[in-house]
Amino acid sequence: MSGPATPCWDFTRPGIVMAPGVYDALTASLAEAAGFPALYLSGAAVSYTRLGRPDIGLTSVTEMTETLSLIRDRVSTPIIIDADTGFGNALNAQRTMRLYERAGANALQIEDQAYPKRCGHLADKTLIPAQEMAGKIRAMADARHAAQTLIIARTDAVAVEGFEAAQERAETYLEAGADILFIEAPQSEAQLTAIAQRFRGRVPLLANMVEGGETPMKSARELEALGYALVIFPGGIVRALARTAEAYYLSLSETGSNAAFRDRMFDFQDLNARLGTAEMLARGKAYEGPGT
Repeated sequence: MSGPATPCWDFTRPGIVMAPGVYDALTASLAEAAGFPALYLSGAAVSYTRLGRPDIGLTSVTEMTETLSLIRDRVSTPIIIDADTGFGNALNAQRTMRLYERAGANALQIEDQAYPKRCGHLADKTLIPAQEMAGKIRAMADARHAAQTLIIARTDAVAVEGFEAAQERAETYLEAGADILFIEAPQSEAQLTAIAQRFRGRVPLLANMVEGGETPMKSARELEALGYALVIFPGGIVRALARTAEAYYLSLSETGSNAAFRDRMFDFQDLNARLGTAEMLARGKAYEGPGT
């Protein structure tokens, strides 16, 4: 496995980086084909799809690394990966950095929740001390192989300690060496704006758009106008596909046929076209004859 590509994100230039959530090589390949400049491998999405369970810290670093490796084998687009809490202390966070970087990550997002963590838009979260989190950030910076591999520091303090405390934690994480700041789950447009006013021009800011979450939904263009450099849509693809899958299975159960659902499906040829089946078969055939 080759190392990750250098991210193509220049945060000094106009334009916000949009990173849709993906959870496997198929969703990653479809997102890449749509032209996004980055992909976000969501720990929540992996928990939803691989485990069929909620985002409450059940996924392991091994499962995430394996998923990342399969995605990197399929796509070349830069990948941001959810590192949760680093899966332990500062030494665990260093190991997570090494594993993810070797598997092809371009940026790692680590958060200051206590382990096991839970989705940032669920209630009753608990946090580690700010200085412990700062130590994890420094440890990850020491462990990374390439300076281009970015560290995204996330704080979940808004819901636990309050908005001002969350901003103070972000200051601590910036001082510790975070490349991007992510203050999770601001609860109003005023809070989104205040974060941008405080940190804009000092460090790139990430916003997280979750349908039905705590943060008001904003478009990428609106977030860019506020001063955000990066926006993720981590679980949207799972929610979209889960609704479609539920409708498909109900239709098949009720009708005994796929006919009623045909206009909402790829047929066999359509899906193979998107998988690149013909191209792969041709590539394999080229190796069947004598070498040149």
